[in-house]
Amino acid sequence: MASICRSSGTKATRADDEVYVAAVSLRATRGPAQLLMSTAYSLNLWNFQHFMVIIKPSSPLPSQTQKQAAVVFDFQPQDPENIYVALAALSGNKVPGAILTRKLTKLPKTKCWFIGSCEIDAVEATYKFNQSWQTDLRIGHHDCRDYTNGLVELLTGQKYVLERLRSDRR
Repeated sequence: MASICRSSGTKATRADDEVYVAAVSLRATRGPAQLLMSTAYSLNLWNFQHFMVIIKPSSPLPSQTQKQAAVVFDFQPQDPENIYVALAALSGNKVPGAILTRKLTKLPKTKCWFIGSCEIDAVEATYKFNQSWQTDLRIGHHDCRDYTNGLVELLTGQKYVLERLRSDRR
């Protein structure tokens, strides 16, 4: 996949969109499953984290207010808290997935890594990427990790960014 941006080896200039990867706890049904996911996240168990791409545009988005600093893009099951969806996904079956977009007022303070900068409109490039993304989710084969790796490769040229981040933590 051809890169349209610059990797983290080069300092971002004022006109560049910044690309980050963040990790959050996996969502689960209330009760023991949710407690297990939160504990795994707290213990930094890499395979029990949900990954997403955050873009901090160099200029405000058309609908952006002063408080909106970044846009999050991620891929997850349509109903991540449904126990039947979770069981189907964990057994290796495809489940309906959804690409989510949210705005942030500030970047996360933990488990958020600067990956690189982008000289073009990274948000627009991501919307185009999302149009071709297959939304059937299959854990370990087509999930948030694959989405994050693919989008980061498009935006920065860095392949397998999650594997690099994982090895850097050791």
